[in-house]
This record gives sequence, structure tokens and C-alpha cells, in this order.
Amino acid sequence: MRAVLTFFSSERSTADRVVPPTGFTARLTLFTAAAMAFLAVFALALSLATGRLAERWSDSLARSATIRISAAPDQMDAQVAAVLEVLKTTPGVASSRVMSDDEMKGLLKPWFGPDLPVDALPLPKLIAVTETSAGVDADGLRLRLQAEAPGAIFDDHTRWRRPLVAAAERIRMLGLMSLLLIFGAMAGMITLAAQAALAANGQVIAALRLVGARDAFIARAFVRRFTTRGLIGATAGMVLGMIAVAFLPSADAAGAFLTGLGFSGAAWLWPLIIPPIAAMVAFGSTRFAALRMLRRIR
Repeated sequence: MRAVLTFFSSERSTADRVVPPTGFTARLTLFTAAAMAFLAVFALALSLATGRLAERWSDSLARSATIRISAAPDQMDAQVAAVLEVLKTTPGVASSRVMSDDEMKGLLKPWFGPDLPVDALPLPKLIAVTETSAGVDADGLRLRLQAEAPGAIFDDHTRWRRPLVAAAERIRMLGLMSLLLIFGAMAGMITLAAQAALAANGQVIAALRLVGARDAFIARAFVRRFTTRGLIGATAGMVLGMIAVAFLPSADAAGAFLTGLGFSGAAWLWPLIIPPIAAMVAFGSTRFAALRMLRRIR
């Protein structure tokens, strides 16, 4: 009994000795927190990157349009000239130009290969239109084109822009849902580790109760130890995740989908919230598991 009283003399030292500093539960908690924080960094990077991607696609396609002219060969030049004159007097048009045969060949290359005889095919003429920030009255422009050049069709890329932006927003939501699942899995694993530690220290808990320790004191010991482990593991995982993200390919001028999936500018500060969140998750799950197990251990 004297040994037990000495063991219980200092609350902090007693609390530290209630939970073993090493062993399976310690390694499991540290590894779980580190692995989940590592994955959380990538999920957060994906969410932020797809948000930037949606904005880039929306801006680039919203200010660009195309006019396709289909007409007989002897009428093509006249209709192209008529369309260019209409565009010169259309509010919201910043610039316009007729696309060359090489550009047409580049657009068709992914479908027909590099050896497509553009000159021998009756391809329509394409006019690339760049809009101002105010935009163009699409309906009014279509009516003017119908009157001046019946073979001209105005395409403001709306049908292309909406699915792309919607897809990027859905990927962004999947990233946020992944964060919730990651922290949920972390809570489950830490709960199991805390329950295992409590079960392994059943005799110590019984001795503490004999000398008057309350369940709240014992629970605090586990909560403090597992919260610290969760914070340390999550910090290590966050650092490793940020290093890995730093080596991802950067965004190129073409805005390819699989590039630019890292952080940009002040967004590098966002991963710093992961360790505090992991500590709160560890605190809540350990407290729940400890109080529940202590009610069972009598």
C-alpha cells in the first residue's frame, strides 16, 4: 500500500505512469495520427487546387468564344469579311481573328492524327473571339450574324464551361469529404488504442481506485497522454505531407489537370490547422473511450 501511496503522491507523475509511454498503443497512436495527417495534407491540397482549377477554367472560357462559318467556297471569304465587320461594332468584343489552317490542323490532330490534309477538306472557317470583362450580348450577336452571315454560328463555350466547372467543384467536395473520413478514421483508431491501453492497465486502475482516485482523474491521464501523442504524430505527418506536396509538378501555362495540385502562396498555411484538429479529435475520442471503459471496469 505504501508503494501505491507513493505512486499516487504526484498527480502528474501518476497520470504519466498510468498510461505506458511505450508499447503497442503508443506506436499505434503515433502512426495513425501521422498517416492520417499525411493523407489530410493531400486531401486539402486537392480541394484547394480544384477550386483554383475551376476558377481558371471559368475565367478562360468565359472570355473566349468561337464563330464557325460554314458556306460554299465562293461565298466563304465574303461571309468571313461580313462577320469581322459585325464583330468590330459589337460591344464587349476585345479582339477577333481568323484561325489559320495550322491552328485548325492542331485542333483536329487529337482525333485524326498529324497527317490530316486540311487544304483538301471542306472545313469551316473559325474566328476566335476574345471578350472584355463586360462580356458580349450573345443573343443580340447571333441575330446580327444571322442577318449578315447566315452560315455563321456563335459559340460562347457555355456548354463546355459548365460541365468542366461542375466537375472541378465535385472533386473539391470529394476532397472535403475525404478530410472528414480521414479524421473519422483517426478518431476510431485512437479510440481502439485508448481502450486497449485501459484494458492493459486494469490492475493499475484498480489500485488507483483503492486509494480514492476518481474516474475523472484516470480519464484525464489517458486523455492528456493520447492527445499529446496525436499532436506529435499529426505534426510529423503534416511536415512529411507538405514536403511531398512541394515536389509535385507545378502548374504549367496550359493549365493541365494533373499539374498544380499543390499549395500556392498563403495556401501553404492551411496544413497548419491539421495538427490542432488531430489533437482535438484525439482528445474527444480518448475521453469518450476512457469514460466508457472505466464504467465497465469495476
